[in-house]
Amino acid sequence: MYLFDLGKLPGQQSMLIFHALARMGVEGLVIVSPQSPLASIGYFQDTEKEIDLDFCHRANIPVMRREVGGGTTYLDKNQIFYQVIWKRVNPKLPKGMKSIFRDLSQPACETYREFGIDASFRPENDIITGNGKKIAGEGGGDIGDCMAFVGGIIMDFDYDTMSKVIKVPDEKFRDKVFKTMKENVTTMKRELGQLPPRQEIIKVLVETFEKQLGKLERARLDHTTIDKMMELERWMTSHPFLFKKTPRMPEGVKIREGVEILYGIYKARGGIIRTVDEVEGNVLKELAISGDFQFYPKENLVNLERSLKMTDFKEKSIVSKIDEFYEKQKVETPGVELEDITQAIFGARN
Repeated sequence: MYLFDLGKLPGQQSMLIFHALARMGVEGLVIVSPQSPLASIGYFQDTEKEIDLDFCHRANIPVMRREVGGGTTYLDKNQIFYQVIWKRVNPKLPKGMKSIFRDLSQPACETYREFGIDASFRPENDIITGNGKKIAGEGGGDIGDCMAFVGGIIMDFDYDTMSKVIKVPDEKFRDKVFKTMKENVTTMKRELGQLPPRQEIIKVLVETFEKQLGKLERARLDHTTIDKMMELERWMTSHPFLFKKTPRMPEGVKIREGVEILYGIYKARGGIIRTVDEVEGNVLKELAISGDFQFYPKENLVNLERSLKMTDFKEKSIVSKIDEFYEKQKVETPGVELEDITQAIFGARN
């Protein structure tokens, strides 16, 4: 596997790199920080529901959708991101999503511990300190024939800007988000009182990853990779991709007698699940699912939605269909059980 120690790259390029390498089938570890800030949403999220687009436009903060799950993140040069890319057939890397998150979180945990911060992995995708504060979040999923796992070492964090990037109903709620974030999310600077040198952190991080991945061969970005990143940037910032599956109506709407559009939301252990149901009589005619959860393989979320179309809008029928789909398609949704999806679907009618 290769090591791409890239220092700081312009905003979106710091995230485009692992997408490009995965599509090219290049296995490796990327260490990178964004030179300029950006906001990123998870693959299954709804941009207009999650991001304050007006603020991002005013603050000149670009927004991009990534191809792995997880929630909204604000990225800047005070975070060192690690991105592991490998071919799905590689026998040296874990297979199941739970194993991937558990095993590939250990290098970051060891790095924090090396600098005096007691850190451990908390399922489904967080690294926490000894007193339970979050000090890193992670995401992962399939891209082409490869898998990608991404996370970050948080040296420092701009809580104020993050609270403005997130879409909230009013300023009072935003103040609550800011306060709660500061109480529950910490950084190396807050834990240690000062920051270790960036290169020392990177050195330890690479060494701990090499214990798991084997010796890494240093590499640079070539023209082919850069061209692929530019190609992906055009697609990943395009309106169809960035704003895919964005229902416009803010609440349940009765279309005509017997036809309703219902909106549901449910907080599972593995993330928030949002649903949009079109129900005619007692039949689920259409369904859209979004949220900040993990879903592997990611393309199968669309197939799950399709499998539930024209199903009796009864909990027993829906549970049976989802159970059958999980069994047949072997999908993995860490921290999200089939009952959670059912709760979101039927929560729309409560």
